[in-house]
Amino acid sequence: MLQLSPEQRNSATELLKALLRIDTSNPPGNVAPAMALLQERFESKGISPVLVGENPEQINLVAKLEATPENRKHRPLILSCHLDVVPADASRWTHPPFSGHDDGTCIWGRGAIDMKGFAAMAAITFEALADKRNELNRDVIFVAVSDEEAGTKLGSKWLTENHPDLLGTNPEYVINEVGGFTVHRKGRHFYPVQVAEKGVAWLRLTVKGTPGHSSLPNQDNAAATLARAVKAIDETRLPWHPSEEAGRFIAGFAAPEGSLAKKVAGLFLNPLLGPFLLKLLVTDPSRRASLEAVLRNTANPTRLSAGEAINVIPGEAYADIDGRLAPGETADDLIRELKTILDRVAPCDYTLEVLETSLPVSFEPDTPLFDAIQKALESADPGAYVVPSIIQGFTDSKNYASLGATCYGFYPLKMPEDLDFASLFHGDNERIPIQGFHWGIEVLTSMLLEFLRDDS
Repeated sequence: MLQLSPEQRNSATELLKALLRIDTSNPPGNVAPAMALLQERFESKGISPVLVGENPEQINLVAKLEATPENRKHRPLILSCHLDVVPADASRWTHPPFSGHDDGTCIWGRGAIDMKGFAAMAAITFEALADKRNELNRDVIFVAVSDEEAGTKLGSKWLTENHPDLLGTNPEYVINEVGGFTVHRKGRHFYPVQVAEKGVAWLRLTVKGTPGHSSLPNQDNAAATLARAVKAIDETRLPWHPSEEAGRFIAGFAAPEGSLAKKVAGLFLNPLLGPFLLKLLVTDPSRRASLEAVLRNTANPTRLSAGEAINVIPGEAYADIDGRLAPGETADDLIRELKTILDRVAPCDYTLEVLETSLPVSFEPDTPLFDAIQKALESADPGAYVVPSIIQGFTDSKNYASLGATCYGFYPLKMPEDLDFASLFHGDNERIPIQGFHWGIEVLTSMLLEFLRDDS
């Protein structure tokens, strides 16, 4: 495996710190200064990126390494990252979220994990590939997008709809988030590599009532009715929707335990036994919630609104619901499930409106690139297990899929046992282990240098 020199490690670390010190919180999502930083760095290395977008603040950067005509044998490969981040409450952090604080073990900052860490990692790898561009068997494209945290409309969605030419028109592969990080289980190391993600159904539940003066009793208060409806949704677990993707993910973690463990893991997919076994056998609440989320649709109320004046009973109230769809499910399916709850537990005059939706996406792990990823991880961490995974959220992969690309979440990161990758996503005190970050650059670069020279 490639070994970074001390100078290369320092360069990578400083790039990450510089990115973390730029506040790209979305909203408002101004990523322009971060894009300018990458643009200047690439230009200093002889790489000429382009900046495109609907507005100057939420801009996107694309850079291409073109294979020579005689060597180009395959469709393009994209390294994709987003530079916008979710907001952070500085009062809850040990170190300021936009400080890029280096404590000698970790680098702290909003975006260290999601996903400026990969932006820096991919940029360093891209520069290494530029030095070998005459050996590449396909074009390699680096893409840094805006607006992922707010739904991708101005980022990857805008790019795929308006400039597919910049993305190679028909890229074969995209390497993106979320996967390649160490998961510690019973002394073993697992590396989930994302091959599927749930879909999205953002809904608005609106309930009607009878308006009136708030000094009088009212049995048809829209605000109170909405509260009952939201409580019913929150307390009800939606039906099981087992899928091949979820089954493969669960089986991958059970495989080292032997054939009996794999059989028991298969029972998690049973709509009747699954919920009972999950509660019985998976005692860690966080892990149980993660597994449950890939086995059913979820619906979490996130925003409530009712009325404008304290002395007026509102005639209407609404709740926005973040719905996530299991493979094979649609927004209509989720709405039917929610209507069953509302009609049975909290009957009221209501409507459910779709604000935004996208279907689940899934990619086969039986490809040369997945094989190369698995080989690289097993070489870098002997005895480790690589697991095709499904994630509960969405990424830019849902848009790249529209171009016919196979997308994998592969963000190699060696994590210590006392630092949980998943809990750092959108969490307080987000940070990345420095040694694990450097290890990831070495794994990603080594894998691609070999894969992109393969003439098969």
